[in-house]
Amino acid sequence: MTGRPIAGAFALHAVTRLLMVLALVSLMAAASVTFAFAQNPLYATSAKEALLVDADTGTVLFAKDENKPFPPASLAKLMTMEVVFHALKIGQLKLTDTFHISENAWRNGGALSGGSTMFAELNSDIPLDDLIHGVIIQSANDACIAIAEGMAGSEIAFAGLMNERARELGLNDSHFTNSTGLPDPLQHVTTLDLAKLATHIIREYPEYFSIYSQTEFTWNKIKQQNRNPLLKMSIGADGMKTGYTEESGYAIVGTVKRNNQRLIAVLSGMSSQRERAEEARKLLDWGSRAFEKLRLFEGGEVIGQASVFGGETSGVDVTGDGPVDIYLPIGFRDKLRARITYTGPLLPPVEKGDKVATLKVWIGDKLSQETPLFAAESVKQGGITRRAIDGAKELLIGWIHF
Repeated sequence: MTGRPIAGAFALHAVTRLLMVLALVSLMAAASVTFAFAQNPLYATSAKEALLVDADTGTVLFAKDENKPFPPASLAKLMTMEVVFHALKIGQLKLTDTFHISENAWRNGGALSGGSTMFAELNSDIPLDDLIHGVIIQSANDACIAIAEGMAGSEIAFAGLMNERARELGLNDSHFTNSTGLPDPLQHVTTLDLAKLATHIIREYPEYFSIYSQTEFTWNKIKQQNRNPLLKMSIGADGMKTGYTEESGYAIVGTVKRNNQRLIAVLSGMSSQRERAEEARKLLDWGSRAFEKLRLFEGGEVIGQASVFGGETSGVDVTGDGPVDIYLPIGFRDKLRARITYTGPLLPPVEKGDKVATLKVWIGDKLSQETPLFAAESVKQGGITRRAIDGAKELLIGWIHF
């Protein structure tokens, strides 16, 4: 049955290990988001929208208006590249495939357009590998349009592919209308969705993500520098993208890897390139210094139990997919609390490895991390006696609560 709380408490054995107790209570909930967000009062930024996350644990270190939509500008090219990377991964494209530079791509994305371009020649045919480098390093609009037309026939049709992939990845508050990010009133993103997208690209396409760290690319005998200012700083930066529109100001998705920790920062709404670079640098630097990593559970360790209605047993143990870690501000260990949530009771059969619950972790009153939990064992349907007993329990609980 669904729709009401399922009671049960679980005290961690990690009291001495973490100098705290996490009270874990199983409640009815359906939680599927990767990140949870709350503004951190320990830090301030001039960016209108900002988000900082630890890419490995999903811990949110800082958030400011993370769900507020804004025009993506060239940040939309992250979605364009995801569509391409996905097609390469499933075999729909090869790096050696060539794409034609149409008059539309040349006129609206080339030198005549006044925007960022790789200076591709009209009616030339360029290998996809080079176009990818043009998009990532030079932010080339002509390359984006050529890819869009080659893959889908038109930019409008390609935008449909972008939105389809966005929904599949859970980017529910973003909408794309072209491959370049050129201004369109219907096109918008959020820092939340961009953080999810960046995390996905880093995890799923490491062979292509490495291109984001390349500092220059030459095409048609014209060398251009990577537009990401973080790559020139000694902070461990290795990606990803910048953007600008008059409406929303200067924006950036940046990532650094330092001391085996990867941070992703998304900022928008700054007034200059200099401010964008400095605000991104400061946020990433703060994130790498002001937090400590704690292991909440070892890989395979039982975190709690979810109720099962009519099963061979009345509950199933749940574990994480490997160790469960979290980053929290230094000095805030006593502020940690956690809860297991799921829609329940579960109905058998429950297979080992099924995602059945979510571990939500708060720092004070700020929801900071959500981690999927999986069944540690299989639970088959129980006999008629067990089902009758569970049915009676449900009737009693329902009578008491309602």
